[in-house]
Amino acid sequence: MDDERPEVLTIGRLADRTGLPVRTLRFWSDEGAVPPVARSASGYRLYDAESVARVELVRTLRELGLGLDDVCRVLSGRTTIAEVADAHVAALDAQIRSLKVSRAVLSTVATRGSTAEETALMNRLARLSAAEREQIVDEFKEEVFGGLDIEPRLRDRLRAVSIELPDDPTPDQVDAWIELAELVRDPGFRARLRTWMELNTPAPGQDPPPGASIWWARQVVQTVAEVRERGVAPEGPEAAGTLSELFGDADRAAVLRSLDAGIEAEAERYRRLVARVRGQFASPDATEELEWLARALRTADQG
Repeated sequence: MDDERPEVLTIGRLADRTGLPVRTLRFWSDEGAVPPVARSASGYRLYDAESVARVELVRTLRELGLGLDDVCRVLSGRTTIAEVADAHVAALDAQIRSLKVSRAVLSTVATRGSTAEETALMNRLARLSAAEREQIVDEFKEEVFGGLDIEPRLRDRLRAVSIELPDDPTPDQVDAWIELAELVRDPGFRARLRTWMELNTPAPGQDPPPGASIWWARQVVQTVAEVRERGVAPEGPEAAGTLSELFGDADRAAVLRSLDAGIEAEAERYRRLVARVRGQFASPDATEELEWLARALRTADQG
């Protein structure tokens, strides 16, 4: 019989040779990926040594994630492995990006203990298109920065501040974007930040308002951090000396108004979230230093 010849393999022997189940080989054969080279007198499928090599190639391509249609196209010569691989890499990249977003959303949900409604919102925010994200940011910028009585170049610079999620974000960047998107869409936050901007942004031809240095110069925060490390209380006499060093004879009431507006607006939180979305280093949260400074200014004002 033909199936008794040593150079011919039945499907059972092909399964033994390759370590694959007969049902898998039969399916691949039916789909045209591993067609039999002949049939026995009894109608059984017969294969040869080249069939073994073909099975190994099909198995490799399938393990790499290619569908049988693509495998058959490669084996028939209608396309090359390189061409199929290139298309598959692009598909995998898209899938990986989607999985990263899913992981980031689920991690945020687990950390926050979010409700189903909050989870749905975060998922939508995380999967917005680049154009949709840009629209959210542009609307925020217009409401906060638009119409400010400031130098045109400064206004343009503020509006041009980039808050873009990269094409291949890290989980931390996605998490930061979710939190930032929730924040900048909040009308209350926009109003508070606008007030803070008005108090701290110099008008055309004028010097910066009292207190603006708190936000535009990190050395103010650094000075307060060093004083706090020494255990200086904001109500103590040494704190008064720090205030004189930082603000001289400036209007302390105006400085305090500026400081309170920034704390209430969560300006530090906004600054750090923008840095995280960009994947940039963000200096440490200065909220505690700013609150120390506010208490010291109130104490001095009461004195």
